[in-house]
Amino acid sequence: SNTNKFPIDKKLCEKKNIHIHVPEGAVPKDGPSAGITMMTAIASALTNKKVKPFLAMTGEITLRGQVLPVGGIKEKVLAAKRAGLKEIILCWQNEKDVQEIESDFIKGIKFHYVKTMSQVLEIALT
Repeated sequence: SNTNKFPIDKKLCEKKNIHIHVPEGAVPKDGPSAGITMMTAIASALTNKKVKPFLAMTGEITLRGQVLPVGGIKEKVLAAKRAGLKEIILCWQNEKDVQEIESDFIKGIKFHYVKTMSQVLEIALT
């Protein structure tokens, strides 16, 4: 429904439907926090643009492209730091969760707080 906002071949969208099903499997998941990550991967594939390296992201996405907050931010941010990631995209409503983390633990990480999937893609795709 938002393909006109991105450099995606319109003919591709007329001929193809993308259906994503994430069943319980080997990788445990708890909630919708991979929504913006999955949409970024799809947009990357459809636009032939790479995702910025050393970037983490977490957030739920609505059908209208709004990014919603998720839980477990402290744990996710600290895991990203341990993995050597340099930037993290989060819902603007999760900023308060980041502010609760001791500043020494998140030194060197750049946070991007977003409201829409368009903002996510603007930051994530190179």
